[in-house]
Amino acid sequence: MSTQHTYRVIVRGTWDGLTDEARARLLSEVDDHGLSAMQFTEEGSLTYDRALKHFSFRYVVVCDAEDGEEMAAAIAEDRAESHLDGRGCGHGALRSTVTDMDTMKINYKGRRG
Repeated sequence: MSTQHTYRVIVRGTWDGLTDEARARLLSEVDDHGLSAMQFTEEGSLTYDRALKHFSFRYVVVCDAEDGEEMAAAIAEDRAESHLDGRGCGHGALRSTVTDMDTMKINYKGRRG
């Protein structure tokens, strides 16, 4: 049995070839996808602004540590692509940044008295 690690993955991309319908839908929902919506979840949180140029998703992915960051990135990118395709939103290439939360070092600052 292999060890499971929890990864935080940010998937970034650009909108491309949006239909008028998709553009109108995204603009009508823009207030729900601003900075306050940024949180890491399994389902992913989508953020973008009114310019409709760039977007990002934030995911929590749990997978075998042996598979590592590459697998976590692939899973998150697949989730993002499925979400966008399911909503009829055209996009360019996706790229990811992955952080392994189980190996991340936390520096605690001492209290000054």
